[in-house]
Amino acid sequence: MWMQKQLQLAAKARGFHLITDEVLQQLPELATIDVGLLHVFIQHTSASLTINENADPTVRQDFESFFNHAVPENEPYYRHVYEGSDDMPAHLKSSLLGASISLPIQNGGLNIGIWQGIYLCEHRNQGGPRRLVATLHGESKR
Repeated sequence: MWMQKQLQLAAKARGFHLITDEVLQQLPELATIDVGLLHVFIQHTSASLTINENADPTVRQDFESFFNHAVPENEPYYRHVYEGSDDMPAHLKSSLLGASISLPIQNGGLNIGIWQGIYLCEHRNQGGPRRLVATLHGESKR
């Protein structure tokens, strides 16, 4: 079975946000899959996706601090500055983290670690709603 659908995420503040539940709520079809893969792709160049710690919120704060230090705003060598000081750094952060993730499915649910969750990495001060493309592939439950 193959299925693909577009998911919509509500606008979020700049930072790293757990979106596992928001994604799963929009994918009731996942419950029909015995074994397979979920591939999630973000259709934006200034936000990204990753998988990491889902329990302690300080991890998300530390991610934001690290990436702001590693990829600062207002560098004199940035030429792409038309959309504000956070735009070019957002593109760089997005490329570093990536635009997609793949997750295993088993018995109608995600087969990820107990402390793992899906992050939306919002790199813009005002990124707005974000669109994801979710592709499910797997064997249906009998």
